[in-house]
Amino acid sequence: MGKVKGKNTMPELKVRSMLHKMGFRFTVNGPLNKSLPGKPDIVLPKHRTVVFVHGCFWHRHPGCKAARIPKSSRTGIDWKEKLEGNARRDRRNERRLRKMGWSVLKIWECRIKKDETMVAAKLTRFLNHS
Repeated sequence: MGKVKGKNTMPELKVRSMLHKMGFRFTVNGPLNKSLPGKPDIVLPKHRTVVFVHGCFWHRHPGCKAARIPKSSRTGIDWKEKLEGNARRDRRNERRLRKMGWSVLKIWECRIKKDETMVAAKLTRFLNHS
């Protein structure tokens, strides 16, 4: 798991590019990002909004075929426990952020791959109402 890329993934870069083209300004690796629960991928301080770009496998995207649990493991990892723990932690961090007054937007990797135009429209709607 140490080789799994956690920052600057292709889906993250696409979302950042979309936001930039739309004229939104944000931070990605600043102290604010690191101090917030869950270390959001993108923080838009002006809109008091955070964006998480979630991989469907690691964050258990409900109903997505990429969110399946592996049938076998050579590493001895209990995948069900690991992945369900990730999802619980995500929900806990989202609640904490909302209590702190932040709007939270979650974007799933499969949605970016399937329809970038739809993701851009979702970003626009969300940020224009926050």
